Amino acid sequence: MSKKVETKFKRIETKYILDCKQLAAVLDDFKNHLVEDDYPTSTISNIYFDTPSYQMIQDSAERLWKREKIRMRTYDAYPTEDSQVFLEIKKKENGVGLKDRLTSRPKSVLDFIHHSIVDETITNPTLLETMAELRARYGKIEPMMYIYYDRFSMKGIEDKKVRVTIDQNILYRPYDVSLFAGKYGYPLLDENQVIMEIKVPEVYPTWLQAIIDKYGLERVSFSKYGTAHTKLVEELAEEKLVERAVV
Repeated sequence: MSKKVETKFKRIETKYILDCKQLAAVLDDFKNHLVEDDYPTSTISNIYFDTPSYQMIQDSAERLWKREKIRMRTYDAYPTEDSQVFLEIKKKENGVGLKDRLTSRPKSVLDFIHHSIVDETITNPTLLETMAELRARYGKIEPMMYIYYDRFSMKGIEDKKVRVTIDQNILYRPYDVSLFAGKYGYPLLDENQVIMEIKVPEVYPTWLQAIIDKYGLERVSFSKYGTAHTKLVEELAEEKLVERAVV
């Protein structure tokens, strides 16, 4: 029997940036409370959709509207036109992360984003409604950023709704924005850093908070797409300075 795909999520998501030494110690303490997920290791390729001027991610950074992000994601190591993909719209309400998604194929998602073509896979009513709102607000929306990373996933032994993910080898590129172009781009973090994300329905269980406190880990407001966009803006600004210096 195939695993049922969830289409709606509501949870508190908190991120921490760790170095490899911290990660090893934290994972050792997690052993009594977490086990590997059903599919513990995965390669994740994402396409983020935005306006040609990146207005959506700029609004999100300024905490406008509901900080919406639109992405197409696949877990296939080498994506093809037949790969299963998830079209997801993420947003925040009162500090709680909400996500609607549907399962489709790359062409169907791109046809929907570019031309509002709806086939039998584009079926999530809430996602369709949100997408209509975003089109009305922003106009043209298209693929603007590719982000790739390797993920290790764990889940709670007793606290079954607790999930912890470790993302590393994160790459981004604002060019060749396609799932089929390959895994390459600029590094998003320093080589020694990873992102640990904790996902819970409400408050942390006592054991989890104790481990966080033990290592003095501090929550960070971190968005992979937001950080990639910031780096892109900085790179463009540096290029302009160089051009002026040459002139």
